[in-house]
Amino acid sequence: MNLFRVAVAVMMIIATCRAWAEEKPQKLIDKQLSCWKAFHAEPGTAVKDVWTVGDDGVLTCGGQPLGYLYTREDYRNVLLEFEWRWPEGQEPGRGGVLLRTTGDHQIWPKSLEVQLNAGDAGDFWGLIGYELTGPADKMKTMEHPEFGKLTNVKKNKPLEKTPGKWNRCRVRLTGDKITVEINGELANEATGCEAGAGPICFTSEGNPIEFRNIRVTASK
Repeated sequence: MNLFRVAVAVMMIIATCRAWAEEKPQKLIDKQLSCWKAFHAEPGTAVKDVWTVGDDGVLTCGGQPLGYLYTREDYRNVLLEFEWRWPEGQEPGRGGVLLRTTGDHQIWPKSLEVQLNAGDAGDFWGLIGYELTGPADKMKTMEHPEFGKLTNVKKNKPLEKTPGKWNRCRVRLTGDKITVEINGELANEATGCEAGAGPICFTSEGNPIEFRNIRVTASK
């Protein structure tokens, strides 16, 4: 066989294997939360005081104090998949996932939030001036005395389940576009998302909330 063809074939195989490696989902939950760090509003708070992983692989957030669990690795373009629920018998409350988080750790950092608040799951928020764009009838901006410019893009419709039932969430952020699916339906989409890479954060916002099957697939 022609040596040039052999070399080309080998290069194609290597490139394909690399592509597969990039597309392989990474599971982010283990008992030690080894892929994560934490920031809390109350200094000295231990991770285990807020975040615990059971033998069933469920990540439980106690909700207090305010803060977030954030990945040790930074991500720009990413497919994030996870499930969440509000504990049965308790009032559902507030929560969210922050993407492309930059700047200093604070409540709350500059980032693109996928809202999980009860009744508002699927909303987008650009925090601390983070830029994004949505349809005019779903978008609003405001100035907050503490958090600066906030941009909100409302979800299409309610898709979340009642407390005690698991919800599936699929977030794809590529370039300047983000989409989120909840329980198999498109919940929201936006464009004009600021570039840059940062950790993924799961927030603690005052209410117990549970997560499982958190997977990240990163791409260039």
